[in-house]
Amino acid sequence: MSAAAIGLDAGSTTCKAVAVDAAGRIVARRIEASSPRVDEQAARMIAELQREAGGVPVAATGYGRKRVAAGRTLTEISCHARGAFALTGAPGVLIDMGGQDTKIIEIGERGAVVDFAMNDKCAAGTGRFLEVILGRLEVPFAQVAQLRAQAQRAVSISSTCTVFAESEVISLLAAGEPVAGIVRGLHASLASRVAALCRRRPAGGVLMSGGVALNAAMVAALADALGCAVRVVPEPQLVGALGAALSALA
Repeated sequence: MSAAAIGLDAGSTTCKAVAVDAAGRIVARRIEASSPRVDEQAARMIAELQREAGGVPVAATGYGRKRVAAGRTLTEISCHARGAFALTGAPGVLIDMGGQDTKIIEIGERGAVVDFAMNDKCAAGTGRFLEVILGRLEVPFAQVAQLRAQAQRAVSISSTCTVFAESEVISLLAAGEPVAGIVRGLHASLASRVAALCRRRPAGGVLMSGGVALNAAMVAALADALGCAVRVVPEPQLVGALGAALSALA
């Protein structure tokens, strides 16, 4: 492996690291569930890549970035914008949905941040909302998209708090509402909150990154709520780490 820089994204749910070559191409990657001891986890992941790459510069971003021993620490907003632009080569609006927050980032012509908005005050606007409610429904991730597609209607989820929504879902199940309809309503509820954060909806559509981008049901729900196409960025979980690595490379 011929690597020139390493980027690490210490997220609340997953920890991601990539090594890039001099042209900015990803040549090695690591994705793990986040450890409570993120400093130790990050040091090990970086060391693993450095054994293959040598003593190259390292940059860190993400929720736990200040606990990472790296040459540079960078904001998630700038890293996600840079990573998404590198993967797509085009400006636009990026929705990054993670376990702790949801970021709406408007990316300019050269990958710079033009504007952004965040939902970071409540889990109800993040992937954690889905994780909690789907867990209560005992719906495996592999079945989510199929259940949403086969639902005859979306069962309304009115609660905007994750805790209250969980109680509401229990009541809906007790009232005989179908699981598929609840799953569809769950995604529609989250999509409507995310869509409200979008200040601009480009004609060419919206990009999506983050772990929630792997959920096809959420991608479809966002497209419905926004009224435009939503395209998942290649390797959506690695966008922040890639942006950090490219910053370290510069």
